[in-house]
Amino acid sequence: MGARQSRASSKDKGPKRVLFMGRRQKFSPWDDALLSGRDPRSLLKRGMHHVSFSLVTRGMTDIPDFLWGLSEVQKLNLSHNQLRVLPPEVGKLTRIVVLNLCGNRLKSLPREVSLLQSLKVLFVNMNCLTEVPAELSLCRNLEVLSLSHNCLSQLPAGFADLSRLRKLNLSNNSFAHIPMCVFSLKELIFLHVGSNRLENIAESIQHLASLQIFIAEGNNIHSFPRSLCLVTSLELLNLNSNDIQTLPSELHLLCRLVRIAWNPMDKGLHISHNPLSKPLPELVEGGLEMLFSYLKDKKHT
Repeated sequence: MGARQSRASSKDKGPKRVLFMGRRQKFSPWDDALLSGRDPRSLLKRGMHHVSFSLVTRGMTDIPDFLWGLSEVQKLNLSHNQLRVLPPEVGKLTRIVVLNLCGNRLKSLPREVSLLQSLKVLFVNMNCLTEVPAELSLCRNLEVLSLSHNCLSQLPAGFADLSRLRKLNLSNNSFAHIPMCVFSLKELIFLHVGSNRLENIAESIQHLASLQIFIAEGNNIHSFPRSLCLVTSLELLNLNSNDIQTLPSELHLLCRLVRIAWNPMDKGLHISHNPLSKPLPELVEGGLEMLFSYLKDKKHT
C-alpha cells in the first residue's frame, strides 16, 4: 500500500514540474542582454550601408531607455507596437536615416524630431496623429514621408521647405483639400491623397512638374481640372471612385499615360467608378487612344 502511494505521489509531481517549467518567464532580447551584463550595442546589426536596430511587434508601450544611448543607429524600426508617446530623447539619435514608427498609437511627434538632420525616410502611417509638428520641416534631407491612416486635416505651412521630398503619402486621413504647402514641393514624384474628403483638386497642381504618380481615388472630386493635364510627367493617374462626370479635351497632353488601367498597380489612367456622362463610359472601354481622339475632335466642333 505504501509503495502504491509512493508511485502515485511521484506521478502527481511529474506533470506539475513540467507545467511549472512551461511557464518560465521569457526575456526579450534586450532584457536578456542587460541581465547578462552585455553591452546593448551587441544587438545592433551592421550592414554594408547602415547600422540598424529593430524592435518590431514587441507589444511595447514604452521604449527602453538604453536605446537613446545607441547614437550610431542609422535605421530604427519601432513599428507595430503599442507606443503612445515618442520621447523627446529621440533627438539624441542624430545619425538616423530611416525611422519607422508605423502601426503604433502615437497622437503626436515631439519637436525634437527637428534634430534628426540626417533623416531621409520617415514612416508614421497607421497611428492616431491629429497634427504634425512644424519642426519636422527642419528635416531638410527628408525624401520619403508616409502619414497615411491617421486623423490629419492639415499640414504646417513650413512643409514647403522640404525641398528634397520625393514621395508623400497622405491617404486615409481627413483632408478637405490638398494642403497648399504640397504644391511647393518641386521634387515630388509620388503623391497619394486617396481616401480623404477632397471635393476638388486645386489649379496649383500644375506646379508639381516632376510628378509621376498621383493617386486621389476614393474622394468626392467633382471635376477633372484642366491644370492637371499640364503635369505631363504623369505616368499613373488614379481618380477612381470619385464624382467626375466629364473629362477635359486637354487630356491627350498626358502623353506618358499609356493605357486605361484597371489593375491598381498598373501605370496609366484609372477612371473607373465615376458617373461619367455618355458616351465616355463606352470610350473608356475602348481604350485611351479612342478616348483621346474623341476629346480632341470634340474640342474642334
